[in-house]
Amino acid sequence: MKTRRSVIPATVVLIASTLQASYADGYSWQMANLFEPTPAQLEREQEQRVMIYDGMKDTDINRALNEQFQRIESMMFIRTIVTDDTGESLRDRTTGDAVVEDDGC
Repeated sequence: MKTRRSVIPATVVLIASTLQASYADGYSWQMANLFEPTPAQLEREQEQRVMIYDGMKDTDINRALNEQFQRIESMMFIRTIVTDDTGESLRDRTTGDAVVEDDGC
């Protein structure tokens, strides 16, 4: 029985790695993609591509849903960080890890 594999071209991985490396961390890279998309990103979204945002704060997601409403179909959020009334991440008392929403995955 043959299994089917998805292969991502090395150039795509290299470009994504290079772009992300230009930011201090992955979070700011995601924030830039979410609120200041490049023309190339907008073109990919027009081609029905979806960007998966991982570990974003719920406050940032709510802002995106209000400010970037026309792009919602191109967004997927996983491991959303729950924040308190001041916008700070809630922490699990046992582990100290950020509390994340159950995304059903």
